Order: sequence, then structure tokens, then C-alpha cells
Amino acid sequence: MNDYTKQPSLRLTVMAIGMISAMGCSNTADNAKTHVQQAETEAKKIDPRNGNVSIWPTLDIAVKQDPAVEAKVAELLSGMTIEQKVAQTIQPEIGSITVEDMRKYGFGSYLNGGGSFPGRNKHATPDDWIKLAEDLYQASIDDSLDGSTIPTMWGTDAVHGHNNVIGATLFPHNIGLGAANNPELIREIAEATAKEVMATGIDWVFAPTVAVVRDDRWGRTYEGYSEDPEIVKAYSASIVQGLQGAADEDFLSDQRVISTVKHFLGDGGTEKGDDQGNNLDSEQELFDIHAQGYVSGIAVGAQSVMASFNSWHGVKMHGNKYFLTDVLKDKMGFDGFVVGDWSGHGQIKGCTNEDCAQAMNAGLDIYMAPNEWKKLYENTVAQVKSGVISQARLDDAVTRILRVKVRAGLFEKPSPANRPLAGKKELIGAAEHRAVARKAVRQSLVMLKNKNQILPLKPNMNVLVAGDGADNIGKQSGGWTITWQGTGNKNSDFPGGSSIYDGIQQTVQAAGGKAVLSVDGAYQQKPDIAIVVFGEEPYAEGNGDISNLEYQRGNKTDLALLKKLKADGIPVVSVFITGRALWVNPELNASDAFVVAWLPGSEGAGVADVLFSDKQGKVRYDFTGRLSYSWPAFADQGPVNRFDEEYNPLLPYGFGLSYGDNNVLADELSEVAGSNPDEEMLARALFERSAQAPWSLTISSGNERKGMDSKFVALSNIEISTLDKDVQEDARQVKWKGGEASVSLGAAFPEDLRAYIEADAAMTIDINVESDIKGPVWLSMACDGADCTGGVDISRVLRAKANQGWTNISVALSCFEQAGADLSKVFVPFKLQSEQPLKLSFAAIKLVPESSESADVNCE
Repeated sequence: MNDYTKQPSLRLTVMAIGMISAMGCSNTADNAKTHVQQAETEAKKIDPRNGNVSIWPTLDIAVKQDPAVEAKVAELLSGMTIEQKVAQTIQPEIGSITVEDMRKYGFGSYLNGGGSFPGRNKHATPDDWIKLAEDLYQASIDDSLDGSTIPTMWGTDAVHGHNNVIGATLFPHNIGLGAANNPELIREIAEATAKEVMATGIDWVFAPTVAVVRDDRWGRTYEGYSEDPEIVKAYSASIVQGLQGAADEDFLSDQRVISTVKHFLGDGGTEKGDDQGNNLDSEQELFDIHAQGYVSGIAVGAQSVMASFNSWHGVKMHGNKYFLTDVLKDKMGFDGFVVGDWSGHGQIKGCTNEDCAQAMNAGLDIYMAPNEWKKLYENTVAQVKSGVISQARLDDAVTRILRVKVRAGLFEKPSPANRPLAGKKELIGAAEHRAVARKAVRQSLVMLKNKNQILPLKPNMNVLVAGDGADNIGKQSGGWTITWQGTGNKNSDFPGGSSIYDGIQQTVQAAGGKAVLSVDGAYQQKPDIAIVVFGEEPYAEGNGDISNLEYQRGNKTDLALLKKLKADGIPVVSVFITGRALWVNPELNASDAFVVAWLPGSEGAGVADVLFSDKQGKVRYDFTGRLSYSWPAFADQGPVNRFDEEYNPLLPYGFGLSYGDNNVLADELSEVAGSNPDEEMLARALFERSAQAPWSLTISSGNERKGMDSKFVALSNIEISTLDKDVQEDARQVKWKGGEASVSLGAAFPEDLRAYIEADAAMTIDINVESDIKGPVWLSMACDGADCTGGVDISRVLRAKANQGWTNISVALSCFEQAGADLSKVFVPFKLQSEQPLKLSFAAIKLVPESSESADVNCE
């Protein structure tokens, strides 16, 4: 294993070829062509040593080019128009295209985003998925409008099982699988996932994620197997072969799907763990740490690579020709295609979601263009015809796409509805798949503490099961679960699945014991033991970014539950649900045993398999999981990773107790988080890309009330949908149809926000008022009762901002207090209500200290 800390951390000048990505995408072909030429001229002036392609290996790729395949691809390409070729490079989303669009344009591929379903129906059946796949396939080979018969293909984010489909097997998220450290298990999981995906008529999976996560504050930490490339490299090969088949066996047979190694490159190493941020590692570090999953995944035959949102030394990867072309394709020898991430090309400097020649010139082969596909298609056609994008570059992109389609047999295989596994509903959540998932749960559990050898528990006891994670399959499954963020799900959304409590109850009941579920820990008969299941609420991508690793910072409700049970003299076993290693010293102190369950997925019963012995006290399954992420000693410790020169975690990489092992943790750990107690109060986000914990977003109309559990939710007088402002789904659009209705953020427990009054804070809202204001619009804060709720009519402010695009409004918190809101116990920190028709969108909602004086609404 390399000692990464001894490698120089170079702060390189932006690479020569990357200068193209810094130039503007012009609205005219001539100006755009001039920009590209200027960038190329500037590139030649930069020291070429900034890019050292010799660092990168030439891979011996198991899937060799077949002359027959290449001949067929060349024949297809020779008969295609520019329009048909460009259509192969555009990937729209199912929510923004119709079957007629596919017939007209003949897109090479399409996708469903997380939380997007056929017919916008969260509970779409496998038959619904197959019908959409069949309809779009038939439209793609219908040459009546576009003259093309090239079949399309459907890509989906099946990142821990076929996670968009109700009833599918959900495996532990990658962080848990990393703790299992079992490549053969990973291959089994991938094979099962491929079958469930193919049962719904889908060809292509956006997995595996091979990010090597260096800062646990990153909201995608749980998507990475480890902070070290050792496990990642082994797993990448296993999952690619599990999805696609081995090159010399059943490669891309009718039992397999196309895989995608993602996100190229360096997404796990951004500064401060910022999602889509900037990676400042040296090129050698980029290879040694972040590229190893690509080395192994491409070597065994991965057919697609997804470009990353992140930058490297300020250059967006979607526009970095050096890495996408010179390194990945030319040096490493990757001959599949490079697909973009959700409108990632639009983040290149000078580009928009609708116009970005730089991305294709840099080596992107497929634009992921969920909503802006039509303008992008038109602009790209024009750019090829004008020479801004060369015919040779377009032909190379389409050759790569067609090569994968021919290898996958899409020209010979039956249509999606008629493939061997299509429509086999018994594969969705099949018993043998669930057995693999339950095994994965058992192997992923990591025991951090076992005071007085309290575990394993004998099952014939009186067991209290407490905590809001105990009987909550949605919480234990995390993000990327049915919906993109994994929020808004109920146990009924997981037919065939089991909560952690389900497994405990079955185990205890079978042995003659008693298991009582009590979320708040209340009991009538004192139990022999309490198992408390708690942890992070679901999140995905940047919505999960945090600035500090302290668990429940400022809101220690779970710790209070643990302490209450301990004070009652009840031994406490904590089961922690989390997508990352967090600072939990107080919770560890309040627990006799502490088990990290990560995000176990739909088979929560696997937890009880390990916690409990048989009736005689014999271990059924031991703890074999080991930390693949170092556990932090302080909440503000920052990145701490294996092989760091200064390596001082609370618990090191590879740690994990088995039964019979002695404790290594002190009886009383320091509960000083390490944060500066005098630090300046920071702005607090109520909504930032999504509702921030502990709040959730709902709409109300009369007696109707509905949480936002999908991209689009409607009631009789109001509807709400996701919207892209700066990044994917970071805003919400609300339409009031007339009649009293509201949109609000709320939680089950109150928050004390009085400190923000003392700090002269205001509520600020990024807003786009898209209609005229016809009546009062009330912005309120509420507690549990009408006598402590206060609202402000903000119609005057909204009227002044109407039809001006995105802007910002602010209301001093003192206004809510003066109107009657009790800020010591706020259940609803944001409620927007109207009785008149109204259309507006909102993005970030924050409480900002020291801003009341300049607020748009100031009640002093």
C-alpha cells in the first residue's frame, strides 16, 4: 500500500488543454469557433509538464475490439446524418420526453432520475416500467420521422439494488458493503441487481460509484466503499463483472446490463467535502487514490464511464480534455463511451445546459440533458455543421455509443417487453436476492463497544425497542431509495422488506421472549434490555453536505433518550443508522454496547441475526464488519484518513470488535466536541436543495395534507414540483389554484430559535415570483397551537419582485415574534399561505444573523 502522505501535493496551474473549458460558449457558431481557437492557442503557451500522462497505465482490457463489431459500427455510421448522430449523444429524462419526441428525434439513450417514475406514479408497477421501455424502444426504431432504426437504451441509478422500484431488494449502501470487505458478496449483489433491473426492461445501470471519500462531511460519503482505494479497487472489478458478466463468460448476455464506473475523476477528494467542489490533489495523488476503481473496472470491461461534477484545480471534469481524452481514452485505452452527469456540462465556464460545445470537444460522448435536451440538440447540430465541433469528434462519440450497443446485442435482442427476464415480477424482491441482502447486512455491521460483554443478547428476554429508526425501513435505507433523497417513504412502500424491529420481534418471539416497540422509550413493565435504533435522516448528494461531524448538533433528542433509559437502570444497546462516521462520543458514553448498522436497506432483520444468540447463548453470527472509514475523535477534526502522517482518529481504519474481544474505548470519552464555543453564530438553512433536518416539506389544502415524496405532488388547491435552479432539483415550484392552501416546513419536535432573535436574524428566501399577486400571501412561523403562531403578509414585497426572475426577499424574525409566534418551541419555521391563484418558486431558505436591519420586512 502506498504512503500517500509522502507524495508532493502540487498546486498545478490549470492544464493546457483544460483552457478550452474556461472559454465561453457563444450563441453564434462563428464566435464559438473563435473562442475554441483562442483557447487552443493559449493552451500551447502553458508548461506541458502540468500534465504528466506517463503516470497513467495502458490497461490490458479484457474486452477486446472485434473486427466484426467494428465493421458493423462503421457501416451504421456511414449511413447516418448529422442530426441522427447528434441524437445519439443526447440523453433526456423520462419526465421531459414523450413517445412522439423519441419517434421524432431518435435519442440514443434516456434516463430516469432518482424519484422519477413512469406516469409520475411512485407506485408504478413493473408492468408500467416495461410498457414505457417498450414504447420508447419501438419509437426509437420507427424510422417514419427521423429515418433511423437504431435502438435506444435506458439508464437508471440502481445504486443499492433497483432502488427506484417499489418492492425491489435494497442492499446496504456502499459504506456498509465496504465494512464487509467481501468482493465475492459484491458480485452476488450486482448479479441480483442486474436481474431485477432487466425484469423492468432497462438496459443500463449507473453503477458502481468508485469515489474514494477523503472527507466525511461530503453528502455522498455513503456512496463510497472506503476512504482508501484498496477496497474500492477490488470492488469495482467485482461489481462490473456482476452487472455485465465476465468478458470470457456471458458478457452482456440477456442476463446482464451495461455498467457505468463513476464519477471520473476525484469526486471524493474535494475541498471541505463540498459536493461538486474542487479537488486540489496532485496528479499523482489523483491516480494513486482516486483512480484505482477505474483501473480495475475498465480492465474487466466496463462499457461506460460517467464524468464527475467536480473540478480539478478549477477545471470542471466535464470539460477537461486532458483527463477525458488524453488520459482515459488515449492512454488507458478505454473504448466505451463517456456519459455526463445531470446537466453537468452546463457547469463548465461559459456553457449553459442548452449550449456547450466544449464538453464534446473535451471528450464527453453523451450529454445527460434531463430537461433542456431540445435546445441542446439544436445547438449541437449547428455547432457540428459550422465546425465548432468537428465531424471527426462527433463520429468518434457515436462510434463509441454504437460499439457498446452492438456489444450489448441491442440490435439482435428482442424489444424490452420480450426479453427473457422482462415481466418476471417474481425477480423483483426475489427471496434469493433478499437472502443475499440479509447476508450483506450481517457482514456490514461494525461493533464499536461491548461493555461487560453485554452482546450477544439471549432472545428469551423482555426487550424494549426504542428510537425512531427501529421500525422505519425508509430511514434505514437512506437516500437513493424510491425517491432521490429517500424521504417521504413509509414501511408500506417496502413490500417484502423488514425493519430492524421486525427482525428483533421475530427472533425474541420465537424464543419465548417479549419485544415491545416504543419509539420514545416509554414502558409499563421495566425491560431487561433496551435496544435503541437512531441515526441520520435520509439525504442524497449535496443535500447531505455538512460543516461539522457532530451528530444531532444542537438537537440532542436521541442522546436524551439514551440517558433516560440509563438513568432508569436499563442496559442500553445502541444501533446507529448513518451514512458516514460521525462524532458520537456522548452517545457512546450513554450506551453499554454500540453497533454501527450504516444504511442496511430493505432487509433490516439481518441486524437481529447478529445481536442475538440462540436460546443457549451460542453465537449465531459474529460481528465481522470492520471500519472502512476512520472514526473521528472530534466533531471538527476535518479529514482523517488511513496513512495520514498525523493520524489520530478515535477508532482507526480496520477497527471492529468481534464477540469476546475486549473493549478499547475508555469508559468515559470526552464530550467536548472540539468546536470553538465563542465562534460566531452561522446562518442556519431551513431549506437548501431540500428540507434540512429535522424538518420536512408538505403541502396542505383544507383537510388534505401531503408530504413531498416524489418530484411532483398535488392536492385539490395546490401542487408542488422539483426544479433545477443552480444544480439538480435545488428548488421547488409551487402553484396555488385558488382556495386556501399552503406549503410548509415542519417537524415532530419543536426547535428553540430564540438565539436567532437575539442575533437580529432575518429569514431570507431565494424566490422567483412567476405570477401577479392578487391577494394576501402569509409567511408564518408556528408552534403547536394557534395562540403561539405568528404570520406576516408579504404580498407587497412579492408584488415588487414579480416577474423579475430569481431574487431574494427577507423578513426580520422579530416580525414573527411580534405577530405572536413563540420562538422557543417552533414546530413550523416556514409556512407560505395563499387563497388566491399564485405561482412562485423558492430555493434556499435561511435564518441569517445580523441581517434584520436591512430586511425587506422589518417590524421595529
